[in-house]
Amino acid sequence: MYRIREIDGHDDEIADTLTDLHRLTFFDGAPIPKFDHGHWWLALHEAVPIAFAGVVPSTRALNAGYFCRVGVLRKHRGRALQLRLMRALESRARRNGWSSVISDTTENLASANNFIRAGYWLYHPSCPWGYPNTLYWRKFIK
Repeated sequence: MYRIREIDGHDDEIADTLTDLHRLTFFDGAPIPKFDHGHWWLALHEAVPIAFAGVVPSTRALNAGYFCRVGVLRKHRGRALQLRLMRALESRARRNGWSSVISDTTENLASANNFIRAGYWLYHPSCPWGYPNTLYWRKFIK
């Protein structure tokens, strides 16, 4: 049984848990985000944290949230956890009054497929922020 809950990234113990999950899912492939900024979720399996996700106010699109990170431990992949985390952060984005959620993927076919499943569309931002092969995603939520 998996449970997803929104958490407080300002809490030091929670931030440590998020940091550990980040290191276990991204290794050194991405910088550790500031967990005291934005909104964060944990997915738990039998009370053990096994996945996380975050959304922050976008600096790249007007009135949008930026889906900044999602990580699922390898053993728990393939159970629609990324999709469930996306739904949770989209709900938060609506409550925040944002009109859309944006994100990006680079060489991650599983995540790209999850964006498609969740109703995101490829788009071309006016000022791309990623690598030349980055795919940019957007979903209007209002």
